[in-house]
Amino acid sequence: MTIENADFIYGKNNVAELLKTNERKVNKIMLLKTGHGDRRIDTIIQLARDNGVPFSFVPREKFKQFEDVSHQGVIAFVSPVEYVELEDFLQKETEKQYKRVVILDEVEDPHNVGSIIRTAVCAGYDGIILPKRRSSLINATVEKSSAGATNHIDIITVNSIQNAITTLKDNDFWIIASVIDAEDNYFDIDYTDMNFALIMGNEKSGISRTNVKNSDFRVRLPIETDFDSLNVANAASVIIYESVRQKIQKDNKKK
Repeated sequence: MTIENADFIYGKNNVAELLKTNERKVNKIMLLKTGHGDRRIDTIIQLARDNGVPFSFVPREKFKQFEDVSHQGVIAFVSPVEYVELEDFLQKETEKQYKRVVILDEVEDPHNVGSIIRTAVCAGYDGIILPKRRSSLINATVEKSSAGATNHIDIITVNSIQNAITTLKDNDFWIIASVIDAEDNYFDIDYTDMNFALIMGNEKSGISRTNVKNSDFRVRLPIETDFDSLNVANAASVIIYESVRQKIQKDNKKK
């Protein structure tokens, strides 16, 4: 199997070579527990550490779904797109006056991730920020759910959303958090004339308290019934397109 037609690469030599040449496509690595002490496994672990790629040792049962391939106790889950470093994204020159990104704080459903990416691309956003752990990274399901939009926007992976927020603020970004108990409605703030990052949270627990605390604006979608809340992808679409509406309206007034 290859990156072009699978979600994973298997085998000690194949995974080691992948980490040496194309580490920005690796989501995570799964290692068989009995592999401790193997020289080639040690090499893979060191390469993974050097490149910030998450890895874990798991019991043999986890490898049952890969019985048809000679995995040698090593599976690397890969992305169909190449990830971008946050620093590289921030330094990239653009004709746009302001940049707009979406931060997904541990959004786990790949269908939600794909849907949000698709909306962001249609709305002209510049990047999607994903944590390397406890989140759905880019795989075939995300790519399909996005209708191929993953190839039309920078996908940025970070070790820490909290640190990423700090870096964004240091680079003149305002942080907007979507939280159910916010005082302001999503249409109460002005999204124009600023770089901003919109944070959408986990399907069950929402945005972490620390990241909410570190945000500059907190907005909610008004719910007119006693029903819980909107799906995270639907909620993201509403807020994203409010920012688009405001931008278009402001641009039209300048004409």
